[in-house]
Amino acid sequence: MLVGVDGSESALRAVETAAQEARSHGARLSVVHAFVWPLLHVPLGPSAYGPPGGGLRQQAQDVVDTAVARARACAPDVDVTGEIIEGEPLTVLATRSRSAALVVVGSRGAGAFTGLLVGSVAVHLAAHAACPVLVVRGRERPSGPVLLAVDGSAGSDAAVEFAFAEAAARGAELLAVHAWAPSTGPADPTPLFHGTEEIRGEEGRVLDGALAVAEARRPGVPVERRLVRGRTRPVLLAESAGAQLVVAGARGRGGFAGLLLGSVSQALLHHAECPVAVVRG
Repeated sequence: MLVGVDGSESALRAVETAAQEARSHGARLSVVHAFVWPLLHVPLGPSAYGPPGGGLRQQAQDVVDTAVARARACAPDVDVTGEIIEGEPLTVLATRSRSAALVVVGSRGAGAFTGLLVGSVAVHLAAHAACPVLVVRGRERPSGPVLLAVDGSAGSDAAVEFAFAEAAARGAELLAVHAWAPSTGPADPTPLFHGTEEIRGEEGRVLDGALAVAEARRPGVPVERRLVRGRTRPVLLAESAGAQLVVAGARGRGGFAGLLLGSVSQALLHHAECPVAVVRG
């Protein structure tokens, strides 16, 4: 597992979560700090930083050392290593995600603007990482269900498997929520051919079908199904208030073909009241 750090308090919260994740899954944890050398205001005389680049390198080492110490304090039995990599954080973490089971980041980094709800690194990784991305935001809770957003899309199987694995590792209940919207108006032909109960039955089968394989593989995970008539985003945001984690696929069944991150996953990243895991199919 991999956690990206930049010295911010948000990143240290991510380190604590990553350490707990690694312990729950019996995994190693790599703490990575990526940075670029500044190109402007380079001193012309003897370096103000000591040896060339030494001060910046030491700052980077301090960031990593602090994060590694925090991780080891949270999970003493986890094998934790630290690494400094020169490069843009977005590129470095996306590249390293190819060999990771999970990437954990804070919702906002040290360079984020004050009014920003979620940082560019978190959004970029959720859209481009080769493995699931856990963004630590909102209030962390040791109890409560793992909330799974179910839409029955072809790419959602990976999110379902991830959610079941998380619930099993945490000893938590899995709350699978499938929201279906009512008629959008006279132009929507669905009500002409199907009654509300028929539609509800169809959506219930979507929910059952999405869970069937993973539920059979992990029969020990308690599952609550919740079929809700309403718009997906507000339904999931409301449910996130009582969850310890929300899991969603990167794109739902209504997403545009070229879209890397759907509107539901974006809404959760910006507004959920607990940590969010985005899983690409």
